[in-house]
Amino acid sequence: MAVFAHPADAEIACGATLARWASQGCAVSLVVCARGDKGSHEPGADPDRVAAARMIEVERAARTLGLTAHEVLDNLDGEVVNSAELRELLVRRIRAWRPDVVFGHDPTATFIGSGYVNHRDHREVGAALVDAVAPAAASPLYFPDAGAPHRVPTLLLSGTVEIDTWVSVPDHLEAKVAALCCHRSQVGDGDESVATLVEQRATEGRKRSGSEWTEAFRRINLGG
Repeated sequence: MAVFAHPADAEIACGATLARWASQGCAVSLVVCARGDKGSHEPGADPDRVAAARMIEVERAARTLGLTAHEVLDNLDGEVVNSAELRELLVRRIRAWRPDVVFGHDPTATFIGSGYVNHRDHREVGAALVDAVAPAAASPLYFPDAGAPHRVPTLLLSGTVEIDTWVSVPDHLEAKVAALCCHRSQVGDGDESVATLVEQRATEGRKRSGSEWTEAFRRINLGG
């Protein structure tokens, strides 16, 4: 199960891993927590039209990756908060889908390197997800009407400065590129440039991971 803030976030963070596991017969699901309505640099763009276009892109990318379920919540970009309502919704999905692994944003990463400020939606969604996983989803006293408790064994967090886990994905980079290219409003028609960027990122951890093509995460082991 993957939980990310915006359309295309999951594809960027873990698209090849999702495609790999889906191809192996795993049920892979996705929750996108914001509509993507501010995903345009065009002056005067209509946020509702932007969001509608991005909804179609999410659908196409989900099919490309082989996801079994996906949904986009009706939160506005820049306004997602780690609220009881969001945590309850995530707990409901966790308890219904009962995942072995949950992917999401690392909420502790505010600055990544010296030139990137992590989007506040990433941090809020990451915090809501972590809180939903531990302890809420596993405890019957949190949101008792949200289904039978489920303990998530493993969290894999992306956009992190504390990478300790790499998933080898040499056979699924093509699927990641194809899924990202579904998000035309964000990447344009530059399929080759998308492929080059994906390959560059996939080789960043080569020396530390021992594998040429990887996706990198911070792993939290919670037992099962």
